[in-house]
Amino acid sequence: MLHKIAIPIFHEEVNPRFDLASEVLFLIISKDNIIEEERTIVLRRPSGDELCHLLISENINTLICGAIEDEYYQFLCWKKMNIYDGIAGSWADAFKQWTKKTLNSGDILSMRCLEGINV
Repeated sequence: MLHKIAIPIFHEEVNPRFDLASEVLFLIISKDNIIEEERTIVLRRPSGDELCHLLISENINTLICGAIEDEYYQFLCWKKMNIYDGIAGSWADAFKQWTKKTLNSGDILSMRCLEGINV
């Protein structure tokens, strides 16, 4: 069985805001967590409503995103979508954590340097 994941992105990062995303990465994953297909769709303009419509029309199972407004969150949950929200970091790191079943909403996956110390 194939699994479909959507990740709103900004360059190589998970977009900080769901409703301001203009690009969405779609991944089709095999049961062995192998990426069978990877494609990026560029939206005409950032729109939470259009993004929700696109996710539903693509039959997405899982959404990995940054901050998401409650109305979009509730709608997508009602549509039986698994949502990992509040994710910060690269989409590749988020996907890797998802494959290990260790991704949690609110995860910050980026390292940052504070006065010469990695935190």
